[in-house]
Amino acid sequence: MAEEDEGHLERIFKRFDTNGDGKISSMELGEALKTLGSVSTEEAQRMMAKIDTDGDGFISYQEYMDFCNANRGLMREVAKITRAFGAFSYAFIKTRCWVLHTRLAI
Repeated sequence: MAEEDEGHLERIFKRFDTNGDGKISSMELGEALKTLGSVSTEEAQRMMAKIDTDGDGFISYQEYMDFCNANRGLMREVAKITRAFGAFSYAFIKTRCWVLHTRLAI
């Protein structure tokens, strides 16, 4: 993944990690997704279960990046689209991609 793309992904992670502890809790994930108007509580819980691979109740930066790396083609397309719209649009589209991936995988 290109360094510029990794920078975008890191900024998104930090937006979701509102308390800055280096991990995304289910509450942080749910609140971020609600703010963006994208998913129900049940969908957020399914997303959390899918991405939180060690089952500790948090999405670590490594788990987040593993998800992104497993979906590189998708992430490249998202990066192309969002460069034209800026960071907030990227966060919104990235969230939509999580929703799409989660729905297809469940």
